Amino acid sequence: MDLIEINPEQDPRWDQFVSHHQFGWITHLSSWKKVIEKSFRNVRGSYFALVENQNIIAGLPIFIVKRWLLGNELISIPFGTISDPLVSDDHHAKLLLDHASQFAKKQKIEHIQIRAFKAAQYLKNAGAPFEIDDSYKQHFLMLDKSLDELKLSFNRRNVTKRIRQSGNSDLSLRHATTMTDIEQFYELYLTTRKRFGLPPQPLQFIINLWERFTAQNQLDLILAELNDNIIGGLLFFKYKDRINAEIIAYEESYRDLHLSQFLYWHAIMIAKHENYQVFDFGRTSIFNEGLMNYKNRWGTQTHNLPIFHFSLTQNKRQSSRENLFVYNLARSISKKLPAPLFRAYGNFFYHHLA
Repeated sequence: MDLIEINPEQDPRWDQFVSHHQFGWITHLSSWKKVIEKSFRNVRGSYFALVENQNIIAGLPIFIVKRWLLGNELISIPFGTISDPLVSDDHHAKLLLDHASQFAKKQKIEHIQIRAFKAAQYLKNAGAPFEIDDSYKQHFLMLDKSLDELKLSFNRRNVTKRIRQSGNSDLSLRHATTMTDIEQFYELYLTTRKRFGLPPQPLQFIINLWERFTAQNQLDLILAELNDNIIGGLLFFKYKDRINAEIIAYEESYRDLHLSQFLYWHAIMIAKHENYQVFDFGRTSIFNEGLMNYKNRWGTQTHNLPIFHFSLTQNKRQSSRENLFVYNLARSISKKLPAPLFRAYGNFFYHHLA
């Protein structure tokens, strides 16, 4: 067994491996590397693989993230909601983590951040000292029931009733097909993020995702329209057996049309129609109690999304209390900034703070 670094964009074995591994997700694919590096000049990825008889049996994508204020860090995987190390036992996890540590030392990087989901136990058993940030949750629906049966698990007042009301309105739904659609959706996204006090991801990142993944039928953007005007949208990934809702945006002045319920319900119907088994509402900070409660009302199951921090020095990462302070500070700045500066703030935030 050999441990090598491969170029996933040139070696077809990598994407084949991702497609067959139990933890493989869209963020592990070579296309994700291409999108991230094209969108963020301060981020560069390296892909480590354990190879046996010319076959990849385990892998760890890891990215150098250079940040002016917080310092450089190794992250697996930037901007990925689900980004498990692609391992199947403790030994493989240890080998890859040890190699990542040696790589970090050569790059003079002190911290490694690995975002986990189902592979968390393998990281815990890898033998390296770590701290865990447990401040994120995943909410998901298992689609093993009929649509009518799923509705019975929803909160009647806040979800089921509002789905019915939006369905009886003049709203219509269509799929985005042009760059103009993307740009109009992004304008809604800016106002939505500002309303909730969240920095916006750069437009170029959204465009790069769209161009790279729609061609492979791995990304979709549905748009809610009223009188031929786009007033809401939901962007989601499609891969293997699951759909992951990633970005929702809608015009607040049409609150009485219940746009979020309208969009999520139509995405769930699409998932059922296309035979997906899981509908994922995405990652949520536990500090965002309003969003946590909203997703719980859909009858979802929750799962921890732990972030493992491995320090190669005595310097410690931020505590949960410090994370809460940074989170609240970012929200406060987002809400108070004038609209013309808000977009620039998002570009700065995701290049130097996120």
